[in-house]
Amino acid sequence: MASGLNRVTLIGHLGKDPEVKTFENGKNARFTLATNEDYKNKSGEKVSHTEWHNIVVWRGLADITEKYLKKGSKVFLEGRIRNRMYEQDGVKKYFMEIEADNMIMLDSNNAQQNAPEVPSNGAPSAENTFEAPTADEDGLPF
Repeated sequence: MASGLNRVTLIGHLGKDPEVKTFENGKNARFTLATNEDYKNKSGEKVSHTEWHNIVVWRGLADITEKYLKKGSKVFLEGRIRNRMYEQDGVKKYFMEIEADNMIMLDSNNAQQNAPEVPSNGAPSAENTFEAPTADEDGLPF
């Protein structure tokens, strides 16, 4: 089993339109993603919890994001958790984001149904398939 693996998988809806920036070495797109969890509490009442994630994608994924995604779009993302720090007015600020390197658009009732799946190399692929991870020697898929 690999040590130090940093991998996250999310399925959710964009909380806002992507913000795209272009740099010398390519572009990136940033957006928020809402994931929802529904469960019953001890009293048997249904409870909904929404978790918000900051997402960043680069290069080819940024191009696809800019072209096909908007607020409310449903996506499957894979990537890494990144902890970042910046300084503002002499105060250090910390935040966490997901750097996605694989994305599948899940909306089927709009123009996105014709959008390509984007694999980890950032280039569109001809197929729209997802292969589940294989189990390791312990029988676990990670």
